[in-house]
Amino acid sequence: MTSEQRRLQPRKQPRQVRAELTRQRILTAAAHVFAEYGYAAGTTNRIAERARISIGSLYQYYPNKDAILAELLTRHLDGDRATDTLRRYKESPEPLETVIREFVHTVIENHLDDPRLLQIMIEQAPRSGELLERVTRLEWEMINDLRDLLHGHPEVRVRDKDTAARLVASTVELTVHQLIAAPGSIDITRLENELVAMITGYLRA
Repeated sequence: MTSEQRRLQPRKQPRQVRAELTRQRILTAAAHVFAEYGYAAGTTNRIAERARISIGSLYQYYPNKDAILAELLTRHLDGDRATDTLRRYKESPEPLETVIREFVHTVIENHLDDPRLLQIMIEQAPRSGELLERVTRLEWEMINDLRDLLHGHPEVRVRDKDTAARLVASTVELTVHQLIAAPGSIDITRLENELVAMITGYLRA
């Protein structure tokens, strides 16, 4: 294990319920602290205080706040249900607009927990090689599932379905990331409707 990997890895993998609950408290506290104070001012002391544990106890689980933020980003990635949604509709007779709406809705739902924390994760989360590999793997899983969907759905008229799958995946993910994480509110229903209209129109053209 490299020094970079050690810096971003949790120190302790809980084997008992009590230890797992403590780790959950640390992560929950960190999410609130980062969202409230920002990453620079979101110190491990503040996280420990919010979690109601000693700073020494926090360091038994994580070596620094970079490792905590990396863990939060990992959990965010693991919670992405967009690929499951695509697979569920892969051989479905549902109209194209229905399928795309469900996909867009799922991606949006995955980003609504805390927009401020999402912004911090996007802009400041440490990127280890392992984490980057996971992001790339998830991206390609989504693209491959979209490609299968586009090749099999009778309403899809776009010719280059392989490129279309990459465009749709990037458009939805990046748009949702940027607009939900950005300062200032956006009407979620309008965002969903406009994305669905744009993508469905492109795929039917």
